[in-house]
Amino acid sequence: MILKQLVEGFTDYRPRILAPNDLAKAAVLVAITDHPSTPEIILTLRSKQMPTHKGEVAFPGGKMDDRDNGAIDTALREAHEEVGLDPVQVDVIGEMDQVVSRYGFLVTPVLGVIPHQVELVADPREIQSIFRVPLRWFLDGTPDQIDQFGGFRGPRWHFEGYTIWGLTAMMIGEMLNQFYDADIELALGHIEEMLA
Repeated sequence: MILKQLVEGFTDYRPRILAPNDLAKAAVLVAITDHPSTPEIILTLRSKQMPTHKGEVAFPGGKMDDRDNGAIDTALREAHEEVGLDPVQVDVIGEMDQVVSRYGFLVTPVLGVIPHQVELVADPREIQSIFRVPLRWFLDGTPDQIDQFGGFRGPRWHFEGYTIWGLTAMMIGEMLNQFYDADIELALGHIEEMLA
């Protein structure tokens, strides 16, 4: 039911598009399992050897390559490389609100539904672990705290030893606010100046 609400919410949804600029482009896959009663969000803990976001919780994703034909291609390619998710197993729902990372990337989250029983395997060079969080866990609870960094304000959750914060938590918070009428405190700094 809650997954159906999310997918149907895309019918009239128009994601935030940021104006073209010289920022490097990246995309992440917000993969949600198709379990009828307890859909789960797939998250990763990045390796401590990674150049950016080392040791942090993140969606599968990364920088756009020249061979990619847009954000969806990037998100699917990166998810395949990082967690072994075959692109044919992803029912792509669409792109969500673009954000800018503290490393200067223009990031496009791509929402996709995947089989609940899919087997995911972490690439140890990039990913330390893969874990799943029930979507209902976010909806039924509240963030453990609200972080404030300059003009950025967003949620932080603690789940079974993992800390979900920063841009990943911001994207989750925006999704919950947009499609489930959650009321999570969010501020994206000066992002309104970059609106297309």
